[in-house]
Amino acid sequence: MYRICTPLLVAVALLVAVQQPGGAGKDEPAGIKVDKEKRTVTIDAKIAPRKLEYLKGEVYPIEVIGCWPHPKGKKAHETVVTFDVMPSAIHKALEQIGLKPGKPVMGESDKPPQGPEVKVFLDIPSDVAGESRRIPITAALVDKNTGKQIKKLEWRFTGSAMKQADPNKTEKSYGADITGTLGVIFPVSDDTVLQTHLTMKEEKYIKLETNTKLLPKEGTPVKLVLEAPAGK
Repeated sequence: MYRICTPLLVAVALLVAVQQPGGAGKDEPAGIKVDKEKRTVTIDAKIAPRKLEYLKGEVYPIEVIGCWPHPKGKKAHETVVTFDVMPSAIHKALEQIGLKPGKPVMGESDKPPQGPEVKVFLDIPSDVAGESRRIPITAALVDKNTGKQIKKLEWRFTGSAMKQADPNKTEKSYGADITGTLGVIFPVSDDTVLQTHLTMKEEKYIKLETNTKLLPKEGTPVKLVLEAPAGK
């Protein structure tokens, strides 16, 4: 009988750990789960705070559905949820369920954003311990003045524009990895993975807030679910 050397044992142990269920692995980073059969991408997230101390009590309307938390997230003051994964990793996950990115738009534009449709949901805790219920992201958003839910949001997988992270260098990076933004409701930025059908014209009239009657308290862990519609 012979002994396996310690370095080899360590290597085998690490390989087994990576292959265990729930392990992120090379193609599935921590915080993202890809289900190719159901064609869904599930992201670990938390209900975002609506008041940030540095803004001295001022609350801005919701303009994005998900981004990095403050101070990394450039739009953490106007988001529904926050997460800690790279937007480019979410982009890659959407490609893994068969979608191809289109092209984002920014500001006033005669052209709508291009890309395949993506449905967006939130899995929030239910009244039953250990269980959750799925709601469309529209249910999480209400008009700031009337309190009524927004009726329609058509999401597109646009992918992000490429930007210079350092103005002193010529190299360009995935723009959403600079801002930490996943999805914008209005085309206020092209540094994002998803955009809706709404334009800057609607932004002038639609002021959104989170639906506190439906969503759990700020800081509650939730799941943000992106789904490719059947047959698309």
